[in-house]
Amino acid sequence: MIKLMSPKKIKDFRKDTELYSYIGKKFVKLEEGEVLEEVFDKPTLMTLYRLMNKGVIEHLFGVVKSGKEAKIYRGITPNGEELAVKIYLTVSAEFRRGMLPYIEGDIRFSHVKRDTRSLIYAWAVKEFRNLKKAWEIGVRVPKPYAVENNVLVMEFIGKEGIPAPLLKDVEPSNPQKIYRKLLDYIKTLYRDGELVHGDLSEYNIMVLDDEPVIFDMSQAVLLSHPMADQLLKRDILNLNRFFKKLGVKTKPENEIYGWIVENESKF
Repeated sequence: MIKLMSPKKIKDFRKDTELYSYIGKKFVKLEEGEVLEEVFDKPTLMTLYRLMNKGVIEHLFGVVKSGKEAKIYRGITPNGEELAVKIYLTVSAEFRRGMLPYIEGDIRFSHVKRDTRSLIYAWAVKEFRNLKKAWEIGVRVPKPYAVENNVLVMEFIGKEGIPAPLLKDVEPSNPQKIYRKLLDYIKTLYRDGELVHGDLSEYNIMVLDDEPVIFDMSQAVLLSHPMADQLLKRDILNLNRFFKKLGVKTKPENEIYGWIVENESKF
């Protein structure tokens, strides 16, 4: 186990390059060709150190998923358990524009300032809360462990450092079963969690041991959100579109909608 530096001493670095050098040697195990400075500005590095000092993270390794909004790194705990560490990029103006409609209608974040960094910090907290709620009501999502500023730490979905495949990249042995399980998850989110995922598709569902795992919960909205109904219908449509291609006999979208919203027993 490495000897940790206190957050107070981090502030003593006069140049970011000094901090990058220290962390590159002591903390982040980068793959060949990866550049530390592209993701880890000084506030992000200080956030990671605080999480280290709390015993949440021991090391970061290579990127397991990279997108316009965030990069996800594989990490380990001091006990050797694998983590997924999601770091939201703080320099993306496009990201800011995309997240605004989901935050502005969410009463949980009505107080948030509109500068980019404040919005991104709120976005990370939003995903943590949504994951926590989903996990507590029995929807299979990555278990969330911690969030601070633009860093979200959660369960690593995969085995021995290899992430589980996306639904779009596998041929399920029983697609009908996965389809039904996902519909049950949508209903559970709606009825018990008062949430709508809002961007559900084969691109943000992983398959681990033939079971679906829903991720990317940052855009999920409360039922009170003005876009909730529209987003629920889109989630249903996306699932039906994908599973029809697999030969699954899907239910009509309006019947699914009624089963979820009106809690109709026949389905």
